[in-house]
Amino acid sequence: QVQLVESGGGSVQAGGNLTLSCTSSGFTSSSYCMAWFRQAPGKERERIAFITSDGNTGGADSVKGRFTISRDNAENTLHLTMTNLKPDDTAMYFCAAKERVRWCVLETFFYDYWGQGTQVTVSS
Repeated sequence: QVQLVESGGGSVQAGGNLTLSCTSSGFTSSSYCMAWFRQAPGKERERIAFITSDGNTGGADSVKGRFTISRDNAENTLHLTMTNLKPDDTAMYFCAAKERVRWCVLETFFYDYWGQGTQVTVSS
């Protein structure tokens, strides 16, 4: 069973930067997708970005140019580097994973495993 644990959330002022991490364990396949999503109070979970086991990435237009997804395979850790944060970025951020895949999509229904989330709060 894949387990995911997010960390790195916190409070930051608008214009600041933050890097989230997601430590993973339990993968049994070398073919997988990992992704970041976020959910603000009263809103649906929103897509951010995904990365394949080959290192290919894709992301939502809303955060392109500000958020970057990456993975440290040696440390089994997924990262989300966020720059120029805005108050609208305030949300709980979740990492997600699916293994034994041929392709990746950035949709919540696609992923089998989820972390517990880490809170990001951006003040103006």
